[in-house]
Parts: sequence; C-alpha cells; structure tokens
Amino acid sequence: MAGKMNAADSRTRSSISICIVVGLCCFFYILGAWQKSGFGKGDSIAVEITRQTDCGTLPNLNFETHHDGAGIPSEAFSSKVKEIKPCDASYTDYTPCHDQQRAMTFPRNDMIYRERHCAPENEKLHCLVPAPKGYVTPFPWPKSRDFVPYANVPYKSLTVEKAVQNWVQFEGNVFRFPGGGTQFPHGADAYIDQLASVIPMANGTVRTALDTGCGVASWGAYLLKRNVLAMSFAPRDSHEAQVQFALERGVPAFIGVLGTIKLPFPSRSFDMAHCSRCLIPWGINDGKYMMEVDRVLRPGGYWVLSGPPINWKTNFQAWQRTKEDLEKEQNSIERTAELLCWEKTYEKGEIAIWRKRINSDSCPGRQDEPHARICEPTSADDVWYKEMETCVTPYPEINSPEEVAGGN
Repeated sequence: MAGKMNAADSRTRSSISICIVVGLCCFFYILGAWQKSGFGKGDSIAVEITRQTDCGTLPNLNFETHHDGAGIPSEAFSSKVKEIKPCDASYTDYTPCHDQQRAMTFPRNDMIYRERHCAPENEKLHCLVPAPKGYVTPFPWPKSRDFVPYANVPYKSLTVEKAVQNWVQFEGNVFRFPGGGTQFPHGADAYIDQLASVIPMANGTVRTALDTGCGVASWGAYLLKRNVLAMSFAPRDSHEAQVQFALERGVPAFIGVLGTIKLPFPSRSFDMAHCSRCLIPWGINDGKYMMEVDRVLRPGGYWVLSGPPINWKTNFQAWQRTKEDLEKEQNSIERTAELLCWEKTYEKGEIAIWRKRINSDSCPGRQDEPHARICEPTSADDVWYKEMETCVTPYPEINSPEEVAGGN
C-alpha cells in the first residue's frame, strides 16, 4: 500500500516540474518577442544610444590625395633599389671612425689618437664592410656569454697575451670565455660577490653600471644575471677590437676611451662605475677623468677602482712601477675623491670603493675648495662631441637634507 502511495506522489511531483518548465519557457518566449518588437524599455534605450553615436561618414570629408608630386624628383618614384656593393675583403677589420691607420696620425697625448675620428666625405667608404669569411649566426644567450664561433672573430692573440688570466681560450672552432679577468682570477662571479658585500646589488639599488676599459666585458656579462645592466667600453686595440668579442657575446659595449671628449651619456646615467685595471690615468689632468665619472654617476652611486694604485705598497714590484709613482697617483685620486665629496666605504686588497654623496647638503664648503670649479648646469647633459671639462657637476636642487638629488 505504501509503495502505491509513493509512486502516486512521484508522478504528481513530475507533473508539477513539467508544468513549471513549460511555464518558464512560455514566459521567456513572450518576453523576448516583446523586446524584439521595439516596445521594450531596454531595446528603446539601445536604439537611442545607437542613434546618438551614429558613425556615418561625414559629408565634408575628402579622401582624395593632396600630394601632387610637385617639387619631388621623378627618380624618387622609381622602384629601382640602389645596390651597395661590399668592400674589398681586406676591409673586413675596418671600423668606421676608428680606422687604425688614420688614428696613428693624431696626437698621442690624452689618448686623442684612440678617440673617434671620422674620415672626411671624400675619404669615406661607400661600400658594405664584409663579415669575416665563414661568419655564422652567433650562439643565443646565455650560451653566447661563454662561447663565440672563431669564424666570427678570427683573432687569437688575446688567447696568448691573456692566457694566464682566463680572459679567453681557443678550443676547436670556438672561443670560450671562462669569466676570468686580470683582477678576478677566480672568476667574475666571485669578484662580483665581493663587491656585492658592500654595494647593494640584490635589492635593486644598483640597476645600471659603466665599465671603463672593459676588455672582453666579462664583468658586464656576469652582472646581467643579477639584474644589473652594464654598458662597457674599451679603445680600439692596435691589432683587434676587444669590444668585438663583447658584442659577439651579446654584451652591450662600444669602442670608446676617456680622452678629451665627454662620454656620450647624460648626467646621472649610472648607479655604479667600475675600473678593473683599466689603465686609465686617474691621477692626471687635475682629476678630469674622475670628474667625468662623477658627472655620469647618480647621487648615492658607487665607484669601484680595482688594481693600480690600490694597495701599491704590496704590489709595486709586480706592477713594475716605482713606489714614488704609485704613491703620487694614489694621493691624487684621494684628493680628487675628497674634492668630489665621495666617501670611501671599502678598501681591501686591490679593491677600493667610493660612494657619491646623495645631495649638495652632504658636501658643505665644497665651493670653498681652491680647485673646485663648478660646471655650468647646462653643460651636464650637453655632451655630444663636446670637450671634457675640469669642473665639478652640480647636484640637482633638493627640498630636504634627506632627499636624493635627482630622485632615488
């Protein structure tokens, strides 16, 4: 008896569910028909908005061309492409504005002969400098950091000259770059770890760096994985461009030198500047080269000097220089650093690190120094082919003693 009652209840519930579904379908069908008829409120709103935002073409627009070609030579319309032929194979090692033969005709003082000297128009090459024979596509990063095809840079002299310093090694048909350097025989990583114990690289304080006299730019190559982008430069070598190795490795670099012309960067471009036995005579010309580094170094930035003359009392014999010469250079660097108001934060072994003050309030009385000529503020960013100045770049204005001049 109970089973019959449960079956009847189940049939009753099913009938009710069917009626509800059918009712809802009829309701939504009627609602849709009403909206589609144009009498629905939502539809009338949509029609009004469409009318107000009609994107029809305005009658006063003219799509005809307004160029009649007047004054344009007829050859400009020609589809013929001018072909530029490759230079002779003897020009494979030619670098525009750094032609080695022309460079030797310029004065040697202040490294003038190492600077850019572009040929006059009548001497310029009007052909494409050919790649070395057998040139191949470079390895992708990060493999390119450590390996470069020999065919792309067919110069072996550095493998002999720097054999004991682990700059570069020749293996089969490739060059291998172990990451060594004159001042970091244990590798660039270990060297950078030592710097990072003093300079805050991990927290993003240091993001950009300038490597002067970079060699094959291994320092910059190994900084990339620490999220620091280094711009490296070195002069055109007498027999090969070391910067060419850097570019083939995929490291930002350019041919350049601290001579008589300003570096091609505006003021406060770098968080850190670096010299690892870069052979730049920092102590001469009244500290002009350090003043140029100060110009491109942001307030609060760091300058690293690794190698001569740091710790000269221990190393003067290995460097084959006299104590007097090295001591004079060290004292000159210290005086210029004091004039620039840099604070020495670290010196150990052959590494010294200075930090630039964050603003002018940190350098009271600098203007009273007898040799502290302050540069014109407008000259700090006017650098393209402009002569380097022996003056101190002024800090940007600040509103409080704790503010970093020019921004964090």
